[in-house]
Amino acid sequence: MEWMEKELELWSGASLERSLRESGVAQETPSYVLRNERALINLSSNNYLGLADHPAIIEAMRVALLSEGVGSGASRLVTGNRFPYVQLEQALAEWQRCDAALVIANGYMANSGVISALVGRGDVVFSDRLNHASIVDGVVLSRAEHARYRHNDMEHLRTLLKKYRDHGRKLIVTDAVFSMDGDQAHLRELVSLKQEYGALLMVDEAHSGGIYGRHGEGLCHDLGLHDQVDIHMGTFSKSFGVYGAYICGSHTLIRWLVNAARPLIYSTALPPSLVVGISKALELVISDHWRREKLLAVSQLFRSSLKHSGFIIGDGDSPIIPLIVGNNEATLRFSHALEEKGIAAVAIRPPTVPDGTARIRFSLSALHSDRELMDAADCIRSIGHQMGVL
Repeated sequence: MEWMEKELELWSGASLERSLRESGVAQETPSYVLRNERALINLSSNNYLGLADHPAIIEAMRVALLSEGVGSGASRLVTGNRFPYVQLEQALAEWQRCDAALVIANGYMANSGVISALVGRGDVVFSDRLNHASIVDGVVLSRAEHARYRHNDMEHLRTLLKKYRDHGRKLIVTDAVFSMDGDQAHLRELVSLKQEYGALLMVDEAHSGGIYGRHGEGLCHDLGLHDQVDIHMGTFSKSFGVYGAYICGSHTLIRWLVNAARPLIYSTALPPSLVVGISKALELVISDHWRREKLLAVSQLFRSSLKHSGFIIGDGDSPIIPLIVGNNEATLRFSHALEEKGIAAVAIRPPTVPDGTARIRFSLSALHSDRELMDAADCIRSIGHQMGVL
């Protein structure tokens, strides 16, 4: 274990060591989180639509626990494919206007499992440099060639597509909204390039599902491109406020994944009560338009306030708002100072983001009020001046 201690010391010295911190639910104020018996305004959650504590979801899961039991007891291909799965996947396919859907345990397993099921040796995956780690790991597991293009640089992607023109299967993969920057992929250009070069296109809607589209279907639907995307991936752990992930696409795609996606084949199925909770969350995502409208409005308000203060803020209109500090140690101090003032906002450092771009990643919810966010922005501005970040 000595080598671990040495590496940990190096990480600690570079302000890169991470540690787990206990958090709790502030029952009376759902936009707050409990830390060390203090209620902090939660500006770090992915609970975008505020559904994580919705009473209708809680009640649906409670009733399902009584009728379906606690656990599924097996993988989906054995006896774990309970009836709630069938109902949910039919509803997801209808919502996404795809032939079929497949629910997988979580987003990491979905991305890594799907990519490694679709490509292998002799094939090539074209991946944005800022894609989520689960996409990167999926490419590694697949043993396909990994051609990473500069972030949202379509000319660089075109160059790579030309370079690998004679390879086997070609798969372009991108986040729809990038998890650490909050900006959007150039989906129209990606669709055009995939058609020109005969590639498959997979879009990860983890941070855009529930937020964009008339019924929260995601950015592909919002742009009218859903019919031209081959593999739609999304999660239930963010806007849905629950847990899990889904893949939508053709009947052929889903049949293939049932037979080739190892995380699905070799994992115990989700508890049926959780699947029922996801179904209830889907109903709310579809019907509660006001949640999307509120979320985008408060995101614009908060983003504009920080920008006008002079902070370096990422582009976009999503609820992910990165405040770039740069230095790892300074970013940690900024985060600690915010917590002292009652704001939970996490420092994000390499390797999650590129070197020199450490940041405070603010992430908003429809639960936040304008007043809460304006008070928080005033506090952030004051700390920024004190620390020399502004």
